[in-house]
Amino acid sequence: MFEMVVKGGPIMYPILLCSIIAMAIVIERVYHLYRARIDTRKFMDDIANVLRRNKIVEAIEMCDNTPGPIAHILKAGILKHDRPRQEIKESIEEAGLYEVPRMEKNLTALATIAHIAPLLGLLGTVVGMVGCFQVIQAKSTSFNPVSPGDLAGGISQALVTTVAGLAVAIPVYVAYNYLVSRVNNLVLDMERSATDLINILTQRGKDYAA
Repeated sequence: MFEMVVKGGPIMYPILLCSIIAMAIVIERVYHLYRARIDTRKFMDDIANVLRRNKIVEAIEMCDNTPGPIAHILKAGILKHDRPRQEIKESIEEAGLYEVPRMEKNLTALATIAHIAPLLGLLGTVVGMVGCFQVIQAKSTSFNPVSPGDLAGGISQALVTTVAGLAVAIPVYVAYNYLVSRVNNLVLDMERSATDLINILTQRGKDYAA
């Protein structure tokens, strides 16, 4: 690995830095989204059963003891259980505006790395080829024949940086798409759970008023 970095020249260092940053982001995001994963259907059934028995405090405690954004937005709605439907909905939406950016944290940086890594590899290729032409120019002015060994360094740098840039970009792009799909699934679960909760609280209010 160290030998490849040396052969690739100075462009290899930003590519290597991109790979380290990307790995750190992927590990952190996978861990965060794994902790946020719950059995949404079972959790909603438990919340609904508790709310139908008018045990608001117990429902809030269940949300506090459950990790993830779904529990957080449901808690925001339950805290407004005695308010009109529109106010409950607005409270949940406000909580969602806070939770969604938390789930998408650093994904933009990951997408940026996936795009710039091959560009850095291309830059290294251009730098390597420029080095080759400089060697050819220097040899031509001194009337010395150009040997393959004279060009090997520049060609090696060009190829190594291209490979390195693609080797970083491809898995990072795959990881980015995977994380985005996980976030989208969580957002969809949040929207479904929020709708279910609003209906439960609205029906509960009507039953209580009757």
